[in-house]
Amino acid sequence: MVDNVLELNLGLGTGYAGQSTRQRCPAPFLLKTYDLLEEGEAEDSTQIVSWNAEGTGFVVWSPAEFSDLTLPRYFKHNNFSSFIRQLNTYGFKKISSKRWEFKHEKFQRGCRHLLVGITRKKCEPSVFPAYLKSSSEENAMTSTEENNHQLLMEENKNLKKERLELQMQIDECKELEMKLLACLSQFMGNHQNKVRRLC
Repeated sequence: MVDNVLELNLGLGTGYAGQSTRQRCPAPFLLKTYDLLEEGEAEDSTQIVSWNAEGTGFVVWSPAEFSDLTLPRYFKHNNFSSFIRQLNTYGFKKISSKRWEFKHEKFQRGCRHLLVGITRKKCEPSVFPAYLKSSSEENAMTSTEENNHQLLMEENKNLKKERLELQMQIDECKELEMKLLACLSQFMGNHQNKVRRLC
């Protein structure tokens, strides 16, 4: 903080014509995600989240524990869906249908310096009304709109797949809950019978 104030007051950190000579910083979300993976390896909490074998992506092995234990340590929430949405806005791809594995070409183990190259996806609206555009601009917009439409359709398909996977997990949890309740009920019934026999 003090260094920043000194740099501003002394005019350090600026090049010609007031341009900054400092390098861009990665987004806080990316830094925190990278840190949770690196620190997770150091703390040996790799059964919750870890780098994949190649170090080119990461796997959330236990979404429930990740939400409850890991997310609140690094972010202001514990919502796994919000975390995934953030990953999507930075261009991460889910690369496995059987597990929560995510990948980005510039997000790699031991390559923290690459994080600067990861930017949010942007959708910039046009300033000019459609009737003022030339036909070449309209054609370019049409192809851009088609690409955006394809991306949205692909993302929608992926979200539907994720929703089905989550629904399956919910169904499994409900089934487990019913089994546990049945066991508890049976135990309580047996316990009451033993108490009655003692009286």
